[in-house]
Amino acid sequence: MPDALAEPHLDVIPRTEDETARIADVTAPARDFSAPERFEANQAGAATVRARTDADAFSQSSANMPFESELNFKVGNGLFKKLWVSSPSSTLASDGLGPLYNARSCQRCHLKDGRGHPPAGPDDSAVSMFLRISVPAPEASEMSEIEAFLVTLGEETRRTRPDPTYGGQLQDFGVAGHPAEYRLDVAYAEREIALSGGETATLRVPSYTAADLGYGPLAPGAMLSPRVAPPMIGLGLLEAIPAADILAGADPGDADGDGISGRAQVVWSFEFDRPMLGRFGWKAGAPTIREQSASAFAGDIGISSPIFDTPWGDCTEAQADCRDAPHGDDDARGTEIDVEGLDLVTFYSRNLGVPARRDEGDPQVLRGKQMFHDAGCASCHTPKYVTHRLKDQPEQSFQLIWPHTDLLLHDMGEGLADHRPEGRATGREWRTPPLWGIGLTEQVNGHTNFLHDGRARSLLEAILWHGGEAAAAQQAVVAMPAPDRAALIRYLESL
Repeated sequence: MPDALAEPHLDVIPRTEDETARIADVTAPARDFSAPERFEANQAGAATVRARTDADAFSQSSANMPFESELNFKVGNGLFKKLWVSSPSSTLASDGLGPLYNARSCQRCHLKDGRGHPPAGPDDSAVSMFLRISVPAPEASEMSEIEAFLVTLGEETRRTRPDPTYGGQLQDFGVAGHPAEYRLDVAYAEREIALSGGETATLRVPSYTAADLGYGPLAPGAMLSPRVAPPMIGLGLLEAIPAADILAGADPGDADGDGISGRAQVVWSFEFDRPMLGRFGWKAGAPTIREQSASAFAGDIGISSPIFDTPWGDCTEAQADCRDAPHGDDDARGTEIDVEGLDLVTFYSRNLGVPARRDEGDPQVLRGKQMFHDAGCASCHTPKYVTHRLKDQPEQSFQLIWPHTDLLLHDMGEGLADHRPEGRATGREWRTPPLWGIGLTEQVNGHTNFLHDGRARSLLEAILWHGGEAAAAQQAVVAMPAPDRAALIRYLESL
């Protein structure tokens, strides 16, 4: 997959043979669980920040950021929090919202730079959760660039298109005069799971309805996929992991017979006009932080940018009133957020610091770490990497990091399937999410909802939802003696 190896957004200094050997040694899997590994407390290398005890634990800048960059970080933070308003407005630098949207700011979804949640009840707005939507592509339709590229790889991909009326995601808000596209209804049934030692756990089985549709019925065959906003920490370091190191972990045919067959996501970069390795999003649908940010501005807030420059966001040709409404693009800015603004938000997103580990030397935590490895969790949640040497990004350059992800796609079984393909990902595949910071979720966001749709109410529930390639690991956790299972959860809480 040579084209997907290219990283045109990074100014990389190639590794020497000596560095390559040292990196192989330092990233080798743990074998001794009697004490922490060297540098294990610093999950983000020199960029690791102090583990605060308040809700701002995910809102700190990289600890190794040069002082002269702090202003850019703070201005980017201001843009990340900025509330956009509808056009026309006297606040010309902030107009252009919608006309259809999911939130008025980035921060409204990524609450305290952390994790979103499903609606807590009928009166709770689903600001940090929405439904993606697509429909099967007509057989005679022209292939997109990425579909054509996947064909050159010999892949059969289930081709999809945005809904002809509702686009690529459903927006639950509209500016004055524009009805919202829908209201998200979530219902749960409960399912009990028997664990060793006579313990049980109860899982919530969700169902989702796009209620009160504002623009007519969904197209036949419409596929809906719920998504909560993921945490923002450590994104720049994930972007700086060499693509070759990620691809080295891929085993699409399970050649080694371990039951794990991670696949690399390959997506079309609209910024660089080429296929690239996907890294960001629940199905790794974006190749870079900058492109992911621009996509969120367009789909979530209805704000145009230099990458996605249509001022009406996700509105389709069928939503003529939305396209004809006043927008915030003008001759001065060009787009509703200009190059400088997008770069500042990208810089902020790239440099949100990862907190240090807590209690990494505690005997129960160390026992839990051994259980994590013995159960096979580390087969997908790869603990550590060394990032690229980068000429112009000192915060991310040549850092030993511990994100606990392989950034690959895995079949997670029917229980977690959304039945909605995305790029190379099937309707049963998800990108392995990073685990760093996961133990601070309740402190930052006031809840413990996990997975792509927040259905899991605890870390244990999240593990018990694992199926497909992770079924053996899930069964190992079910069968563990209760003290070992508790130690595993304690280990995750220390990350």
